[in-house]
Amino acid sequence: MMNITIWSDFACPYCYIGETRLEKAIEELGMTDSVTIDYRAFELDPTAPKEVTGPTSERFAMKYRLSVPQAIQQIEQISSLGRELGIDFKYASTLYSNTFDAHRLMKLAENKYDHATVQKLNNLLFDAYFTKNLVLSDHKVLEAVAKEAGMDESEVKGVLESDKYADDVRFDEREAQMRGVRGVPYMVFNGEFAVPGAMSVDGMKSALERAQRRIDDAGKADQEGTERPHVCGPDGCRLV
Repeated sequence: MMNITIWSDFACPYCYIGETRLEKAIEELGMTDSVTIDYRAFELDPTAPKEVTGPTSERFAMKYRLSVPQAIQQIEQISSLGRELGIDFKYASTLYSNTFDAHRLMKLAENKYDHATVQKLNNLLFDAYFTKNLVLSDHKVLEAVAKEAGMDESEVKGVLESDKYADDVRFDEREAQMRGVRGVPYMVFNGEFAVPGAMSVDGMKSALERAQRRIDDAGKADQEGTERPHVCGPDGCRLV
């Protein structure tokens, strides 16, 4: 069985794109039953407010020192990558806010539910942000998403109203820092080699096949680096 560990944030467009490409690659290679995914928390902006402070286009323009029309054009280019995968990607109208509680919700799922539920919740949280343009700091939104994933409503509400699983989220972020992770998505295949960024579907296939060969051959791993993928970090999104 192959294991892939992924650090990501639900407000990261390339994380949604990269994880969708990975799922597509796994499916196309017929590896659905032989791959497990562990999700790790990574906040692009731990200081982000819980209230929405303005439109994404203005925040994007300010961050990259662009005009608003230029920002909208770049946002649309990123959205088009998502739409190529069949996602109704609406990056321009996202409502940016703090994602810490969304990550805590994922930790509840990982601790109490099966892998199918965890993966469903992960995908639904991305969908809530980039497709439905909901506010992920809103507990009502998180409760509704968790219910759709099949989680117990009262348990979810109890966790969100407490600070439970906060330490688990911080642990993930400290581990990322120790690994030198500066941008997400950041994927580690079988604990052996890393794929930083949203590689293409073909790039994901190559990484999966490489990992499988290492399982088969029990060979020594090294760093993957055949493609310049996209990542998002505290300073923004870019090619690496």
